[in-house]
Amino acid sequence: MAHGNTPYPGTPAYGGWMPPVPPPPKPGVIPLAPLGMGEILGGAFSTIGRHWKQLLGVALAAYGVAALLVCGAIGIAYVSVSDRLHRVLDWSGSEAPGWDEFGPLLLSFGAVYLFGLLTLLVANAVIYASCPVILQDAVLGRPTTIGSVWRRALPRTGVVLGSVLLTSLIALVPILLAGMAFFGFLFAMIMLTVNGTDGFGWLILVGFLGALITGPAAVWLWVRFSLAPAAAVFEGQGVIASMSRSAQLVRGAWWRIFGISLLAYLIAAVAGYVIQLPLSVLNALPAGPVSLSDDASSGGVAVTILATTLVFGLISSLIGQALTVAFPQLVLNLLYIDRRIRTENLAVALAEAAGPTS
Repeated sequence: MAHGNTPYPGTPAYGGWMPPVPPPPKPGVIPLAPLGMGEILGGAFSTIGRHWKQLLGVALAAYGVAALLVCGAIGIAYVSVSDRLHRVLDWSGSEAPGWDEFGPLLLSFGAVYLFGLLTLLVANAVIYASCPVILQDAVLGRPTTIGSVWRRALPRTGVVLGSVLLTSLIALVPILLAGMAFFGFLFAMIMLTVNGTDGFGWLILVGFLGALITGPAAVWLWVRFSLAPAAAVFEGQGVIASMSRSAQLVRGAWWRIFGISLLAYLIAAVAGYVIQLPLSVLNALPAGPVSLSDDASSGGVAVTILATTLVFGLISSLIGQALTVAFPQLVLNLLYIDRRIRTENLAVALAEAAGPTS
């Protein structure tokens, strides 16, 4: 039994009183301590708020080039199979069009589909390489510029692209199966419209069931390697080393990383939809660009309205796409930092790099 001010074993002196513990330093968007979900999401939002110009500038360059390349591929594919496409759409014979007609169409647009996926992966890799660069300055409370982001991110884009490609190969099977189901549905609808028969129903069934079976394994592996882009940029790791590093950091926290990253993707999807919603409302108005009156549809008024709508739509789509990609990636980068703070005491190194804070 304790007497006077003598504490019980394991309790502090002076009657149990302890001096208040100072809060962890916060030179930038997050405190330099183990992070909760609110601090991770809040840190991602704060980073976007502070450095939206840099994020949007990188996204404009990456997705602008990607859009031009995909449009060119679509144009080439259309020119190469336009005769067959018109014959299929205008088919009036008693027999369904055979593989000689549908085969080139399926192969051509399938190639465009794969090229579009690859182009999008490259554009996303540029964003993935830029987000850690921007976040590093945001965490340390340092200013940054678009030029600085480009100089530091571009040398790591190849490695990030390699890790993204290898990670994407994990999801390639369910994606291809889902694409098979989509194209099967598309051509089945064409066949039903042309002559009332369905010749591609097996594609829908095989594709849907295959994607359903292989999807869970792809999700598990994707989460396991989801921190690879951050490791590639923050630590200068190579492709295989960054994926191994990601697997090491995710171990023991798979469900936490899965849940927080899934929430981040949902938030980004909703935000992207809200950003593009004004354009949808504009097109739905009776006097909107889709339903111009006869008076407005003549002369420069129609051209001005349509041009304004296209520009507004392009800008809103770009912002929505940039946010949809950048916000979840910032969250994953913060999860990477959190895992290193929890397992490797990274907070001390970050505090030293940030310098004295007021």
